[in-house]
Amino acid sequence: MPSEASFDIVSKIDRQELDNALNQTRKEIETRFDFRNSKTSVESDDKSITILADDELKMRNVVDMLQAKATKRGIDIKAFEMGSNEPAANSMVRCKIVLRNGIPKDKSKELMERIKALKLKVSAQYQDEQIRVTGKNRDDLQAVIAALKSSNFELPLQFVNYR
Repeated sequence: MPSEASFDIVSKIDRQELDNALNQTRKEIETRFDFRNSKTSVESDDKSITILADDELKMRNVVDMLQAKATKRGIDIKAFEMGSNEPAANSMVRCKIVLRNGIPKDKSKELMERIKALKLKVSAQYQDEQIRVTGKNRDDLQAVIAALKSSNFELPLQFVNYR
């Protein structure tokens, strides 16, 4: 049995679940009556989602659909960084949603300060867009997990590799 226990704090999106949510959103756009004869589309790449809609109302409806589908599939809405609506060709509206993946350096400092503020015998290290928390007492590690789950942080956090 190791003398030190540890876990990693990560912020990742399950790509397969995101693809499923996007496909469900596209299918609903095709079948809904209010989107008939509409040029509304949802496109994605590794880092962002681009929504193209006929007007502001349809844009809000598509964003709501996407958020509902993502939530049902276990994707936290905090993973979506919503851009502003901007005009596109043919009097359409475009919105770009940036996907947050990984913990940036500035956000990691804030997280590590919260961990230190708990005054438990644990240490936190930032490495490769994730934070590794180690400690001798597993109860302290579980207290850190509980405290971070209860705090409202801007990023979706997952706790993995608990050993």
